[in-house]
Amino acid sequence: MFDQLKQLKKIKDMQSALEKERIEVEKDGVKLVINGKLEVEGIILNPELSKDEQERAIKDCFNEAIKKIQMIMAKKMFQ
Repeated sequence: MFDQLKQLKKIKDMQSALEKERIEVEKDGVKLVINGKLEVEGIILNPELSKDEQERAIKDCFNEAIKKIQMIMAKKMFQ
């Protein structure tokens, strides 16, 4: 039981640390900012791009940001 409490504390500590993380990704002048809780904090669009280009850039930014957060989570799990 002590081991389970220890693991629970480690998970809560990791969640707290992740909440402080911010990832910014930019593609073609479109910028996306997400936090460690996977919440979008900001999006800056590039008015020079077409709607389709902006949608693709947002999707690419989001996917890259998620991968970066996943890498941060993995590193924190093994610290």
